[in-house]
Amino acid sequence: MAKIKLTKNELKVQKDALKMYKRYLPTLQLKKQQLQSEIRSIDAKAKEVRAARVALEKEFDNWIAVFGEKAAFKPDMVTVKNIKKGFGNIAGVTIPVYEGADFARGDYDLYSTPLWIDMAADRMEKALSLDLEAEVLDEQVRLLSQELRTTTQRVNLFEKVKIPETKANIKKISVYLGDEQTAAVVRSKISKKKLQQKGEN
Repeated sequence: MAKIKLTKNELKVQKDALKMYKRYLPTLQLKKQQLQSEIRSIDAKAKEVRAARVALEKEFDNWIAVFGEKAAFKPDMVTVKNIKKGFGNIAGVTIPVYEGADFARGDYDLYSTPLWIDMAADRMEKALSLDLEAEVLDEQVRLLSQELRTTTQRVNLFEKVKIPETKANIKKISVYLGDEQTAAVVRSKISKKKLQQKGEN
């Protein structure tokens, strides 16, 4: 703890600091709550997206199995050409927002491949899109969690260190100034008494 001056000016500085900490603390606490709530909500959304991806894959596997030509569909038949991302803002944090993707389809011979290959490629695009969305949601959670850590540290600093420290400083200065004032009054009375005694002599 830094050494403080026991003066009226320092008392004002400490009181102003306490006022500022008390004014900012509720804002930080609110930001912390908002970040926690958003992280929970985005986490839930990411779980939904992943569950949809698993369901799609299961349905896809069952569907292809019906045709008995699983080898006809190669994963490189569909590739991601471009990921479209926008940006949003949550509690002052800039986050990426998934807005879709452009896909490219590999060349395949229409005569030698089964008829269902185009439908399989459509489903593959949907699965890839869900993967990309989940990745962007994970990135949102990562960025917001980082900000939550910083905000929590600030809340703790204000609540557990700055406010108690400043209150202790104010008390210490006030006691010292009060004692000084009392001592000054006592000295004044002693001086007055001495002067009166001199006057009587």
